[in-house]
Amino acid sequence: MLPTLRPGDQVFVDCRAYDRASPKVGDLVVAWDPREKGRGLVKRVSNTFGSGKKFSLLGDNPDESTDSRHFGAIGLDQILGKVTSRLP
Repeated sequence: MLPTLRPGDQVFVDCRAYDRASPKVGDLVVAWDPREKGRGLVKRVSNTFGSGKKFSLLGDNPDESTDSRHFGAIGLDQILGKVTSRLP
């Protein structure tokens, strides 16, 4: 997620952010990696589909990112929460 986040950065995640509202384009989220069970990914929402039920995620560093270009759109049930801040 360079330049937004660097390896080893710690972030705060609001796990209830999407209880009443869907993720919006531009939100930074933590989502389960659909290819590797139990692995979380930090990505940016780049697009929504199906009346806001599917989401395309992209990394901020596209040359080095594994994201929806590799695994497709994901459902809201795969999004753990919204990144709200980074620890200094």
